[in-house]
Amino acid sequence: MDRTLKIKVCGMKYTANREEVEKLDVDMLGYIFFSASKRFVGDHPESGLFQSKKPKVGVFVNENAFEILGLAKNFGFEYIQLHGKENPKTCGMLKKQGLKIIKAFSVDDAFNFDTTEPFEKVVDFLLFDTKTKLHGGSGEKFNWSILEKYTGHRPFFLSGGIGPDDAESIKKMNHPKLTGLDLNSGFEDQPGLKNIDSLKQFITGLKQ
Repeated sequence: MDRTLKIKVCGMKYTANREEVEKLDVDMLGYIFFSASKRFVGDHPESGLFQSKKPKVGVFVNENAFEILGLAKNFGFEYIQLHGKENPKTCGMLKKQGLKIIKAFSVDDAFNFDTTEPFEKVVDFLLFDTKTKLHGGSGEKFNWSILEKYTGHRPFFLSGGIGPDDAESIKKMNHPKLTGLDLNSGFEDQPGLKNIDSLKQFITGLKQ
């Protein structure tokens, strides 16, 4: 691979940990606003959690668009990641408010990439995650070779079960629209608490 991938570390929950992650060579930090997630920021997030100098991504699942807009304004999110069954109309409405939109899709061997086409003009990025009963954070990989079937125009993030030992296999991927990686449960000591050493090891290996 002859290009630099964006690194998004998702599921930030603790201020001190976020500050440590932010010192690494990462591009975006993700914050989950889905109460069923183990990485939910909580009804009363830790003080300073969102005081990041890195671009911030608010992650939502089937949330009301006006609620998303309010939280984005309050916490200064540049990006919104929609991880549920949101439709193109919702994506377009949020995008018109000046937000950058990442739309997640749950992928398995039977996934039809044609389902991404209606979102092409209303999102900035797609994100392909492993299809599970949960909305992300499963730690499970899907078959990455299926991405060859994606022939759309929008760049995408790879998500789902990426761990410290995957740098070499990711470097061998050559899909022209692969633009970034979404790192989460594979780099944790506990849900929401990222292991700085394993992140550092992975990022170093990826960029070598």
